[in-house]
Amino acid sequence: MGAARNPRHALPMQVAAVCYRRQGESVEFLLVNTNGGNKWTFPKGDPELSLSHGKAAEREAWEEAGVSGSIEPRHFCLYLHSKGVFWKPPGVREFVIKAFLLEVDREESPPETARNPTWFGPDEAKKILAKGREVKYARELQAVIDRAMERIGLAKAVTAQ
Repeated sequence: MGAARNPRHALPMQVAAVCYRRQGESVEFLLVNTNGGNKWTFPKGDPELSLSHGKAAEREAWEEAGVSGSIEPRHFCLYLHSKGVFWKPPGVREFVIKAFLLEVDREESPPETARNPTWFGPDEAKKILAKGREVKYARELQAVIDRAMERIGLAKAVTAQ
C-alpha cells in the first residue's frame, strides 16, 4: 500500500501553514527562518499519519512560529521547494508542498526558538522569500503569496493603494 501512496518517482511531500493576519485594509504574512537561519520560509514540515494534512500544517505553525488560529481544511495551492546544496550529500532534494491558509488569532513564543517568526507585508514577504534562492523556487514562493492574497480576497485592495 505504501508504494501506491508514494511511488518511487514521486516527489516527497510536506505541508506548510501560510500564516496571515489582517491589518486594516491590508494583510501581513508570518515567515520563519529556515533551519540554517539564512533564508525565510513558511512554517512547514512532514505530515504525520495520525493527523490530516491541515492539522499537520497547523502543528508546524505552532512549533516553528508559536501561532494558532483558524486553518482552512483544504490546501489552497501546491508549490515546489528545494532543500540542500549540490556539493553536500544528499545534494539538492525537491519537495511538493501543500499550502494551507491559517488566519492567526494567537501568538506566543514558539517551541523552536531559533526560527525568529516575523510579520511582513505581501510585497516585502515576496522579496524576502526570494532572497538566496534559485529563480525557479523564488517564483514558486512568490506565487504562494499572490494566491493567498486572492484567496483572502485582498489582492485588489492592496494593489489599489
